[in-house]
Amino acid sequence: MVQQYFENLSPSKRRELESLIADYLLFRKDIDIFLSEYFGSICTQNCYQSNISACCTREGIITFFADVVINFLVSQKDEIEVLFKVLQRPNNDFKCIYLGEQGCFWRVKPIVCEMFLCEPAKKKVFLEKPRAKDKWDELNKRKKLFTWPDRPVLFDVLEKYFIVEGFNSSLMYMHNSPGLLRVKKNRDQGSEIRDQGRSARPPVSRSS
Repeated sequence: MVQQYFENLSPSKRRELESLIADYLLFRKDIDIFLSEYFGSICTQNCYQSNISACCTREGIITFFADVVINFLVSQKDEIEVLFKVLQRPNNDFKCIYLGEQGCFWRVKPIVCEMFLCEPAKKKVFLEKPRAKDKWDELNKRKKLFTWPDRPVLFDVLEKYFIVEGFNSSLMYMHNSPGLLRVKKNRDQGSEIRDQGRSARPPVSRSS
């Protein structure tokens, strides 16, 4: 679906979407730096070289529609072709079908995958390097600015963009998930109450 849309996308529309995700890509770069610095060696050993970790399991992957859109925007044509090729193969392994010998085939992997850290890895790193825990907590707060719809967020905006264009997907959790819809409803009700409160305030008299 996303591929079909991008095949007919005008350069100006593409630039509009690229501008929309610019801050998110900076955030993802900060995550990459953090994970490489603190978790690179331990996660490679656990996830890619053994079966210890639950990370990247076939049944544990959650992908948002916005994840797909963002990855298409930043990927080269040959990288997208690789994704379609692996989807055509049967996956009888317990690992995610997108996981290869060098890691994930996605250029910008789904945010749930990127920010999953198993408990043994977190315990080891955070015990040895307490500052890493503070940095991780800050990254999780920033994540919500793009993914948690208690305010206008990128993931919701991207879904709405494609809905307006006539597309629908089961991965549009911002518009399908009962939990996230409740978050949005509470947000809208809170905004309505605040607006009513402002309109009910008596005008301030000003004497000369």
